[in-house]
Amino acid sequence: MVAVHVNVPDHAALDEVVAHQVDDAVASRLTAQDPTLWGPAAVEEASIRLSWVGLHESSRPLVAEIEQLRADLAERGVDRVVLCGMGGSSLAPEVICRAAGVPLVVLDSSQPDMVRDALETDLDRTVVVVSSKSGGTVETDSQRRAYEQAFRDAGIDPAERIVVVTDPGSPLEQAAREAGYRLFSADPHVGGRYSALTAFGLVPSGLAGAPIGDLLEQAATVATELAADGTANPALVLGGLLGLANRAGADKLVLADRTGHGLGDWIEQLVAESTGKDGKGVLPVVVPGEDAPGFSPSTADAVLVTIGADTAPESTSGFGAGVEGDLGALMLLWEHATAHAGRLLGINPFDQPDVESAKQAARDLLGGGGEQAAPDATDAGIDLYGTDASTLAEALATLLGSIDREHGYLAVQVYLDRQAHADFAQVRETLAARLGRPVTFGWGPRFLHSTGQYHKGGPATGVYLQVTGEPLRDLDVPGRDFSFGSFIGSQAAGDAKVLRDKGRPVLSLHLHDVDAGLARLREALG
Repeated sequence: MVAVHVNVPDHAALDEVVAHQVDDAVASRLTAQDPTLWGPAAVEEASIRLSWVGLHESSRPLVAEIEQLRADLAERGVDRVVLCGMGGSSLAPEVICRAAGVPLVVLDSSQPDMVRDALETDLDRTVVVVSSKSGGTVETDSQRRAYEQAFRDAGIDPAERIVVVTDPGSPLEQAAREAGYRLFSADPHVGGRYSALTAFGLVPSGLAGAPIGDLLEQAATVATELAADGTANPALVLGGLLGLANRAGADKLVLADRTGHGLGDWIEQLVAESTGKDGKGVLPVVVPGEDAPGFSPSTADAVLVTIGADTAPESTSGFGAGVEGDLGALMLLWEHATAHAGRLLGINPFDQPDVESAKQAARDLLGGGGEQAAPDATDAGIDLYGTDASTLAEALATLLGSIDREHGYLAVQVYLDRQAHADFAQVRETLAARLGRPVTFGWGPRFLHSTGQYHKGGPATGVYLQVTGEPLRDLDVPGRDFSFGSFIGSQAAGDAKVLRDKGRPVLSLHLHDVDAGLARLREALG
């Protein structure tokens, strides 16, 4: 079951948008995997990215296989599941397991303290799921190498504890076969951010104990409704709302997540990476409840959506929605709605052209192809980059003062241990209240596989506050000539370089003492 309740300033306008989609048989053509829906330029990519529409059926054979593997592991006392994956490979399982109330350790970082903590905790009862669609994701490859070394050092055969999920023919598939790892091949015709109901979402979730069969059944209950060419189709209504609002200048999607299991973070990646390109897009802003700053009061360029509500909120822009339903149904709804919104925006919702640019910049720095510059200034243990100011207070004032008061937003990007410093995320609410503008918060490098595409490919309305810090202790990547610390530093510097090359304002702060630096930063921002 899903339901979408909308507020719009002009219901006739929304009805017209949905009616055009119905006349063009968009819903049924999407379900039939018609790659021409998004124009000639998108056909090549769309033709190999649409199998997600039928995953509620095609993924069913995986359930018994995953549950049997879980039982086999439990018999050997292996009941702690660690997921090494980025973006779509980690966000969906994280949400699925939270909703089910089962533990899953998500290692989607190259921050050395975070990696070390995962390695050193209960290794004797740990199974590691290594998930990478391309099979070449550097973060995931590095995490796999670290776990292989840790298992060997503990006298444990890695082949007994590592499970691989990847696309057929990927380098990771070949490596997994050679090492004798348990291998699950994912559907190659599904993009990462649409992969919640593939092996990428189901394997780690099922091994952790989530009821993945129920999840597929929830999606199946709404599949027919989402395929219908009718004005009551909730995906056409939700996608139409996003498209109509975007045309009216409301290009921010503020998500008040009342589910309690973080579905907003998954929607954030789906929408941002799908729509943020060609200077267009919908920027999701995830807030923890209806009364959080950035939701109420709202801004005139924001659509307000409450997830897990049967009423639509009032918004300054006039655009709002309440969306409710079971998790599997909601995932399929948002995938369909995002594809429809992409068509209305005139973009290809299945590529991510600007994600690779940041990856390449990081590789250049890591491989010595570029040098990390000296700081522009240093203020009491905090290095400042991208500013003419000599103090932290001046640099922050300049950055925050540059935000466009009608269309701009601030993105806070923090490359620290997100477990040890989780409470720093509350700075988003502080800044939203202070600025009266949309503020997003992302943990790096996690957000690079999510909102990173929008920041570089979407409208040039953002300003960026990047925070990095010295780890407590660095950690070498086995078999590589770099460490996790140098890698995450290159990722941050590479992303900042690409943003600056595109004319986006970026203030980078490097904290020599993270605890002291965060305390100073909180004070300066508060």
